[in-house]
Amino acid sequence: MFKKILVPVDGSETSWRALNNALEIGRKFNSEIVVVNVIQPYNNAVPLDHSTISRGNSELERIGDKVLEYAKNIVGDYPHEVSYDMEVGHPSERIIALAKKVQADAIVIGSRGLSGIAEFFLGSVSSKVSQYAAVPVLIVK
Repeated sequence: MFKKILVPVDGSETSWRALNNALEIGRKFNSEIVVVNVIQPYNNAVPLDHSTISRGNSELERIGDKVLEYAKNIVGDYPHEVSYDMEVGHPSERIIALAKKVQADAIVIGSRGLSGIAEFFLGSVSSKVSQYAAVPVLIVK
């Protein structure tokens, strides 16, 4: 049923809860876990010089590496296959594309807790993923 579970992590408490939930589900179904961190690079929306943008993007990659290292500590001695990936781009788009690419059976994602007018105008990554993903999505609060 859940042979492969994709778990996006961003360093938030809800993403760590999502990872723990995915590990628990994975233990019951002998699932492979795919942990992903998506970094959204700076772009040219703000007039910055190229070296400033490059430094900012390098810092984002460094933080992404640390997030994945922390995820490895949480995963610990999980008895089934686990892989780690870093994607670059818009988070909901990259998560949906990666789920398709790795043929995930489910996505377990943390809720960022946007509420009210902010979520109405911006939408959250978790709500976009749940709306457009072709597989079941569990949103963990």
